[in-house]
Amino acid sequence: MGKDLYDASSTVKELFSIADSVTGRDLKALLFEGSAEDLKQTENTQVAITLINLAIRRYLNEQGVVSSGAAGFSLGEFSAMVDTGVLTEEQVLPLVIERGEIMARVADTSPALADGCGMAAVIGMSADAVEKTVAGRKDVFPANYNSPVQTVVSGTAAGIEWAKTALKEAGARRVIPLKVSGPFHTPLLDEAKQAFGDYISKLEFLDPKKAFYSNVTGKRVAAGKEAQELSALQIISPVQWVQIQNNIVADGFEACVEAGPGKVLTGLWKNIKSDISCSPTDKKDAIDTLVKELK
Repeated sequence: MGKDLYDASSTVKELFSIADSVTGRDLKALLFEGSAEDLKQTENTQVAITLINLAIRRYLNEQGVVSSGAAGFSLGEFSAMVDTGVLTEEQVLPLVIERGEIMARVADTSPALADGCGMAAVIGMSADAVEKTVAGRKDVFPANYNSPVQTVVSGTAAGIEWAKTALKEAGARRVIPLKVSGPFHTPLLDEAKQAFGDYISKLEFLDPKKAFYSNVTGKRVAAGKEAQELSALQIISPVQWVQIQNNIVADGFEACVEAGPGKVLTGLWKNIKSDISCSPTDKKDAIDTLVKELK
């Protein structure tokens, strides 16, 4: 993953060298030679995705494509912080490794999660209806507001099993279980929020130099201190992606680029009524095509 960008760009090569230096790991070997199972391991996933996000950003910048603002979904928010000047590349790579390790440790050791955990995508049901269905539960919560017709719930294994039936009975067209290692973006990870908050309290978060949108609020972040506080809250708070997309539209942006390994967010954008185009950049040839179009 990412080898085509590495081979094509001196600035991406420089980024990989920085990444190896600040993490003490051979990330080039992980990404270019590691198996799918290697990349799925918690200690590898978050740093691998973040490094690819940053590599795409560097390549786009090298080709003259520079953003006027940024937002990232869950883990992607930390790459967006680099793009908006809140954090540096040197800060963010060790940070996402620590974040992944903290979240995995809490998910593995929490008594509340002894019988397992999970997430499920709820299709064809409004967010309000999902909230009403799971209201009052302590084992399942809305976790990702992906689009007007898709909300993800997260919780214990028992909570997800209950929700699958309850949500279908309440009118959901489909409830699709997702393979995950933790009940992400729920109060069940409060211990992880506390530990991660302690870790990032030692880092300096600068004020954004351009528009930067928070997963927790869906709104623009004004100051570095606010970004720091929201970074810890993000672990236990639902991702307000619908609000972020609506605010991007309201703020007058004309085009969005999904700078990461995939096309999921581009697909979600199609459910937002807007004239703004959104293009994925998950492979070098797609990036080069996009650059030509923008120029």
